[in-house]
Amino acid sequence: MPPDEPCDLVTVPARQGLEAVDILRLRDGVGPVLHDDAGATLGFLVPPGTAAAWDLPGSACTQTSGPADRSAGEPPVAGAGWVVPPDGTYETATDASRLRAALGEAARTIEALDRW
Repeated sequence: MPPDEPCDLVTVPARQGLEAVDILRLRDGVGPVLHDDAGATLGFLVPPGTAAAWDLPGSACTQTSGPADRSAGEPPVAGAGWVVPPDGTYETATDASRLRAALGEAARTIEALDRW
């Protein structure tokens, strides 16, 4: 994803998002990831058009307001900072189907841990 290309943003609770980041880093690769200022949610940059078909319960996918110069380190969403900055290996948006699978696995992992 070129640094000035628009993207969509999948937002999830921070705990599930952090688990998904770990899963994606180990397996499929993760793209840039944001956190809100309160640290309650994480946002994964995904290819444009993802929002039109996103329907995973417990998450939301929205279009960002347009291109942002991620090469300069500016998040495409106001009030956010980078968990995984868009540099080097992490420049490409996270594949939506891989993210969906990682979020599902993360939810199952959290559910299992909470039962202990």
